[in-house]
Amino acid sequence: MNFRESFAVIEVLFLAVALSMDAFAVSIGLGSKHKGKVIALALMAGTYFGIFQALMPMIGYLGGRGVLGWIEAFAPWVAFSLLLLIGGKMIYESFAEGIEEDIAHITHRVMLILAIATSIDAMAAGFALTLLDVGPILACLIIGITTFMFSILGILVGIKSGTWLESKAEFFGGIVLILIGFKVLLA
Repeated sequence: MNFRESFAVIEVLFLAVALSMDAFAVSIGLGSKHKGKVIALALMAGTYFGIFQALMPMIGYLGGRGVLGWIEAFAPWVAFSLLLLIGGKMIYESFAEGIEEDIAHITHRVMLILAIATSIDAMAAGFALTLLDVGPILACLIIGITTFMFSILGILVGIKSGTWLESKAEFFGGIVLILIGFKVLLA
């Protein structure tokens, strides 16, 4: 792996951390309200969030590859705009209450809905993968594994500390996505 490819993997790691902040924030909220069966809840959250955060960028990547020929000259601007919108949305949502506030029972259906809701942004961010020097399968695996680990950590943090870190995680993720957008634009 040469320097350029190594740098691209580091970029994917930053993207993975930023994208996983939604799942991390929701996991904190879930952990703070559901203190029973900690390991089962942590593994459930990690699995659902990790799988969907890995699949959605691949869908975005494939869609991006499909239209890349038509918009190749504008691709950095499109990726920048998407990352700016996603990052701005995450920052905005960091000031709002979490969707997990009203969830009384964690079922597979609830986790599926939460996983889809937290990974929609990752689908749009998948377009940026078309501009990086790393294979999309490796990138999506990195994103999925990172989200899996942050989701488990989020449950554990939520159980111990409550929700005070929840909004800060989303805010941080939004800032990182915006910075990645600027990097894509300036590269």
